[in-house]
Amino acid sequence: MTDTGIGARVRRKEDKRFITGHGNYTDDINLARQTYAYFLRSPHAHATINSIDTAEAAKAPGVLGIFTGDDLAADSIGGLICGWLIHSKDGSPMNAGGHPALAQGKVRYVGNEVAVIVAETHAQAKSAAELVDVDYSVHDAAVDTGSAQASGAPQVHEEAPNNTVYEFGLGDEAATNAAFEGAAHVTELDIVNNRLIPNAMEPRAAIGAFDQGTDAYTLYTTSQNPHVARLVLSAFIGVAPEHKLRVVAPDVGGGFGSKIFIYAEETVCVWASKKIGRPIKWVAERSESFQCDAHGRDHVTNAKMALDKDGTMLGLRVKTIANMGAYLSTFSSAVPTYLYTTLLSGQYNIPAIYAEVDAVFTNTAPVDAYRGAGRPEACYVIERIVETAAREMGLDPADLRRKNFVTEFPHVTPVIMTYDAGDYHASIDKACEMIDYSGFGKRKAASEAAGKLRGLGFSAYIEACGIAPSAAVGSLGAGVGLWESAEVRVNPTGNVEVLTGSHSHGQGHETTFAQLVSDKLGIPVDQVEIVHGDTDKVQFGMGTYGSRSGAVGMSAVYQACDKVVAKAQKVAAHVMEAAEGDIEFKDGSFSVAGTDKSMAFGEVALTAYVAHNIPEGMEPGLKEGAFFDPSNFTFPAGCHICEVEVDPDTGVTQVVDWVAVDDFGTVINPMIVEGQVHGGIAQGVGQALTEGAVYDTESGQLLTGSYMDYCMPRAVDLPELRLAFTETTCPSNPLGIKGCGEAGAIAAPAALMNAVTDALGVADMPMPASPQNVWAALQGAKQAAE
Repeated sequence: MTDTGIGARVRRKEDKRFITGHGNYTDDINLARQTYAYFLRSPHAHATINSIDTAEAAKAPGVLGIFTGDDLAADSIGGLICGWLIHSKDGSPMNAGGHPALAQGKVRYVGNEVAVIVAETHAQAKSAAELVDVDYSVHDAAVDTGSAQASGAPQVHEEAPNNTVYEFGLGDEAATNAAFEGAAHVTELDIVNNRLIPNAMEPRAAIGAFDQGTDAYTLYTTSQNPHVARLVLSAFIGVAPEHKLRVVAPDVGGGFGSKIFIYAEETVCVWASKKIGRPIKWVAERSESFQCDAHGRDHVTNAKMALDKDGTMLGLRVKTIANMGAYLSTFSSAVPTYLYTTLLSGQYNIPAIYAEVDAVFTNTAPVDAYRGAGRPEACYVIERIVETAAREMGLDPADLRRKNFVTEFPHVTPVIMTYDAGDYHASIDKACEMIDYSGFGKRKAASEAAGKLRGLGFSAYIEACGIAPSAAVGSLGAGVGLWESAEVRVNPTGNVEVLTGSHSHGQGHETTFAQLVSDKLGIPVDQVEIVHGDTDKVQFGMGTYGSRSGAVGMSAVYQACDKVVAKAQKVAAHVMEAAEGDIEFKDGSFSVAGTDKSMAFGEVALTAYVAHNIPEGMEPGLKEGAFFDPSNFTFPAGCHICEVEVDPDTGVTQVVDWVAVDDFGTVINPMIVEGQVHGGIAQGVGQALTEGAVYDTESGQLLTGSYMDYCMPRAVDLPELRLAFTETTCPSNPLGIKGCGEAGAIAAPAALMNAVTDALGVADMPMPASPQNVWAALQGAKQAAE
């Protein structure tokens, strides 16, 4: 290992430009003759559009054009797509419903795009929008997740009777029923996983530009996967042929999943740029982000666990209603199916599992992947019910988990996953030691003496990352393969450019990818440049989501580096007149075994490009590419323990301690990984303690449409987070990486809510554990006791 290679705590290379204000975000880009777009949005959750009168708005100062769904249809521009086909238990394909980029005939949620106004300035476009006269016939709205399928509920899409997108099932129903028949104890919980709004620091933005000279389009956008955006916009929506569309995702200020998807605004901006004949820029206002960015979570679940008299788990039965919102977003259908039900076994050896998921349409914003995407929902179900079972049976919650952990690998779960490596006992044992689990009773008594309630909660999470292999996900309905690409270009002077299909929007790829190359090629990290986010520069790649960039993206870089070294060894052997098998490569130097002959990496690179003295038949240069398609998912896992103190008079919950022990396999940069865990825990604490999107169930209006009503977690809500790592190497990629970006958000909600319910002495309460909800739960418990 070099001092900047794998395992080193290298400071992030990209941070200098960010903290000095030299980042280059989409809103920082301004093109010649640029115009501005403003989207007129529906004020109603469910309505028929009778007419749209744009005559007065078209006369407003600065207005260059106004477009509606009819204009898109006239140009044969297709609707936004869902890229994962799910089948119901009866084999029928899901009921998707259309999703035009601008509403055609109906609006289906508050914020639905109705028209776009393009003007010389943003202020002129926004002002003109007030002059557009839309005549609506307003209908009742289906808003509540649990009642969307009820008889008589308003119908969101004619294509989806009873608002049902699909009725999915996974597992062995008969075996699960048999497990429950023989159970000594059954624990049952009704669980709501609250809806969240992503709130990335940078709002979404897009600039569409058409070049009449080349008949080609360029889209600058806040995307996590620009190549996929280009593919969808060209092949499915029909904006332009793929070779005539360049998509650039420059610096992106956070995504958390919400910037994976192809949205209406970027589609319309790039299409309309040809109609206007000038570039068009749109940047979301924060209120638009609240209304229209894809939301996350929103599950209503009934879960039952069967155990024998000694606490051995026998079976798990889960029935979930998952809210899809008004339209199916790009990957929404996969989130509550193959990213959720497949992880319901948790870290446990459960012989029988049967899970059912009904996905429903409602008149709310679309719901799709949000940090963790299905895995946090699964973790919340299994960890809440395990904790509750331990309390009901009078068992220590740590011991119940230990008793049922998977201990032999590979382990095939009843819900199709094959866990390949792990040591779950090591994680929980280390976490218990760090939190001083044996001393909790004394701390609880001290809190009681001070008039406070103290609770402790576990979350022994597991997740599936690096979604693959492509053939497997294709058989499950994925519309694309989930491999990754890389190209390693060695320049004649020995420095290196890495072109990767992964995309960095806060993860630190410019540092960690450079560390890998430093380690493989023996050169300093400042001699390595990472290039990503531009479809004209980088070969096709699948982007960043699902904690895949390390396990999949870096593995492609690893393989490309191996190819570079292999060719360089041939060059070095030729120059030093040695057999190729005698060439050793270490710390950036090629040497002949048993001699003092050597060549530095840069010397070999220059020789390859000068090409005066290379093996006969060899092509000049030193550049190699690779595609990596893993053989399996990766399975990060660990144990988080949260300790809280609750004021019974006010309902205020204080998180007083938090330990997290994670197994991420090989860790490239511990400092960056710790930062990812910190951020994930903060988001998970936000869900459990403060956040929650709320709609009015009658009108469908978003009641939490600003930071005045939607409470984000703050520094005061978090204690010092104490972290540790265990390590079992992942066998499905050459680096042994498992992934780390989502773990904190997956583990945290269950840990915190287990701690809160432990403190309150209640079986369950809804997230978030706001003072109002905690106080109400306490009063309910008192009334029940009386």
